Amino acid sequence: MVRKQDLKRLSSFLWEVPKGWRGDMRVPGRIYADERILEMALADRSLEQLVNTTTLPGIVGHALAMPDVHQGYGFPIGGVAATALPDGVISPGGVGYDINCGVRLLTSTIEAEAIRPYMQEVMSALYAAVPTGVGASRGAHLTDRELRRVLEQGSEWALRSGQATSRDLEHTEDGGRMPQADAAAVSARAQDRGRNQLGSLGSGNHFLEVDEIVEVYDEAVAGAWGLVPGRITVWIHCGSRGLGHQVCSDAIRQMQRASSKYGITLPDRELVCAPLDSPEGRQYLTAMACAANYAWANRQVITHLVRETFERVLAGKLPPANLEVLYDVCHNIAKIEEHTVEGRTMRLCVHRKGATRAFGPGRPEVPAPWRRLGQPVLIPGDMGSGSYVLVGTERAMEETFGSTCHGAGRVMSRGQAKRAVRGQQLRSELEAEGVVVRAGSMAGLADEAPMAYKDLEQVVQVVHAAGLARRVARTRPLGVIKG
Repeated sequence: MVRKQDLKRLSSFLWEVPKGWRGDMRVPGRIYADERILEMALADRSLEQLVNTTTLPGIVGHALAMPDVHQGYGFPIGGVAATALPDGVISPGGVGYDINCGVRLLTSTIEAEAIRPYMQEVMSALYAAVPTGVGASRGAHLTDRELRRVLEQGSEWALRSGQATSRDLEHTEDGGRMPQADAAAVSARAQDRGRNQLGSLGSGNHFLEVDEIVEVYDEAVAGAWGLVPGRITVWIHCGSRGLGHQVCSDAIRQMQRASSKYGITLPDRELVCAPLDSPEGRQYLTAMACAANYAWANRQVITHLVRETFERVLAGKLPPANLEVLYDVCHNIAKIEEHTVEGRTMRLCVHRKGATRAFGPGRPEVPAPWRRLGQPVLIPGDMGSGSYVLVGTERAMEETFGSTCHGAGRVMSRGQAKRAVRGQQLRSELEAEGVVVRAGSMAGLADEAPMAYKDLEQVVQVVHAAGLARRVARTRPLGVIKG
């Protein structure tokens, strides 16, 4: 077990587990945290899991933990690790079960005060339009041909089917499509689980929110991005649903055999992996890309449903909402990227599990309209505190493979949260604060109580002060839909 005295403090917000702390470590482990966040990380298995990731074959630089870190499966949630091509490995535990769980932010020209009288109606209509909860589906059953196109084309499928604009794709990470996807790599069971779930939120911490922009920290960037105080935004947080979960389950089973096949010794079987250039590694990367494409298509279909709902409900009451995608980021993914490590440019497989890209200015992966400023970084919070928009930095490129946190990070299990507060009580408290709530179940709402999460302001302060991303704006919920 890692103790505080085992850590080397490198700066006010950066701590290191030295490479020699355990004999099997290939690189050091680093965590971005203040004193309070570090205490939380030491209280669970987060740092033990961080150390375990340092043993992955081919890992370079450092294994990293962001300030929203908490223990997960294999990797800690909030973990980042990069392995070098061609000899490094890919680990499904470094991506997670909800492949391309991610966040999309829509801007609008509607003022919060103007929409407030209609929020009950708007949220009820959105709740009816976008299915939520475990196993939720829209009832639209994709044919084999349609599903294959979704898996291989992602958001491009939505564009061709009239549910996206070219601007939507331009403002989505990777244009909403990983081109190496091949539906043949996805099992029949996984495909069956995805047939009728496109356009649904699911459960857990997934949400759809209408927020008000309440604070701007960087007027130049906020102005360029259309983030105007007093206007509304729409946040969409969801992933690849049952299909992505099955892709991960299939890969873990396959790689349990592969690890021994390739003579890979690991301190935790949850880190099962395979060489990137092996049949098993290529199979997973291809299937993962399909699940990622499904998730982008899912968020795009929900965007289409949101636009239709706003137009229908507010027609004749308010001017057009002009809902535009600012950006869409994924935070459970592995990407092949170029980074500089110890002065050398290397092709790496960057695992981000509960972490998001924070690419700085000039990177070709950042959409052309935002490239001069840096990538929009979307950090959702809990139902009570709101969310943040940040911008990526060059320092993140130098220190964290262009990565930062993805949210607040849990401090209570779902069971603990349920025991601490009742869903109906939480709903009443939120509505007393002016937040309209719609939820699939009161138990599910209690799972996601604000007390179950770290203080997002504290987490964002760490990444801002550490230079991994700069604050641009903060939003506060007006209406929340939970699964």
